[in-house]
Parts: sequence; C-alpha cells; structure tokens
Amino acid sequence: MSRWPREIQHTAAFVTPAGADWLASASHSPRDVHALWARHPAASVALPCGTAFDVVSMDALFGRRVVSRLWTDGPGTGPVAAQGGRVMLFATPGAAQRLPALLGWEEWGAAAPPLLCYGWGDAVTVPPLFPPDPPATESPGDTAAAPSPRWLVAPDVRNPWLPGPEVLLWACVRAARAGGADLTATTPVTSAPAVFPG
Repeated sequence: MSRWPREIQHTAAFVTPAGADWLASASHSPRDVHALWARHPAASVALPCGTAFDVVSMDALFGRRVVSRLWTDGPGTGPVAAQGGRVMLFATPGAAQRLPALLGWEEWGAAAPPLLCYGWGDAVTVPPLFPPDPPATESPGDTAAAPSPRWLVAPDVRNPWLPGPEVLLWACVRAARAGGADLTATTPVTSAPAVFPG
C-alpha cells in the first residue's frame, strides 16, 4: 500500500461558510442554495453528485468502522454525515462508479454490507449547516425520536480532501476483516436511486 499524504484533519461540528460554499458549488444554482440556507439554516438540501463530490452510503456500524480505519490507519476522511441509520462518506467524483468494480475484484468485497454509491445523475440530501437544537423538554413517557441528519465531519474548507475509490476500497476491506464478517454472504454494491431519502 502506498503512503498517502495526510491532510490537516478537519472535524468541524458544523458547516463553516467556506464549507457551505463547497457544498453549494455542487448545485446548478449555488446562489439559490445560499439563499435557502440564509432563510432556513436548519434546512436539509438535496444536492447533485458527480461534480463536486460523490457519496458512498453504508450501514451505520460498518460505516463507523470504515471511518475509524480512515482516521487511525489511513489518510483521514473528507466530510462524513449520518442519516437514516447510514453513514455517508463524501468521495471524489467518479468514486461511485469505480468502487463497486474494485470491491467486486476484491475477495473481501462480498463481506462488506451493502453499499449505495451516488454519482453522476444522482442526488443526496445533505444535513443542515448547523445541528438542530435539542427539544426543550421531554416527558418521561416520550419515545426517543429518530436521530436527525447530522454531520460527523462537517465541510469546513472550500476544497476539502476527498477519498478516492482506492482509499475507500482499502478502508472497506480492512473494516470487513476487523468485523469478522461472513465471507459466504453475498452483498451487492450498487449504484443508488436518484435521490437519497432524507
């Protein structure tokens, strides 16, 4: 394995203005995205993939293992979000197309839980710029609500370093090995539907 240059590790809890510029640059109309965020900073926004970033979505447990591998043994990550019981890793454009093929060639690829890869022609819903405020009061009988979409590693620069398909392959294989996954399981890696459910 080659040695990757480690970028400065950014682990912002909320999106900075520079990070918002980068996210908005994925849109066909960045001004409209900024205008929406100016009116509703807690709004989630659907953004197209394939130009500024691709997204690889994975089961939350496996996704956290992958992120841990990237931070402890690898180059770190770009932005990472948690949404709907899944972890979304933002990757270089083109990663969504190449990663499934790379995992298909790798003997440990079948051990990874299903990955959803969002690339050119797809869109994802990104979490709000700032974490939502917690509820003011809760009754003892209230059931826990589903966690809101949130950033685990928020975008905080205009040109964040993003992992490519080879880096993601490396992390997925190591996470699968560490997780003791069943090698006989067949779990596909697929391109995703056009919009990630928000």
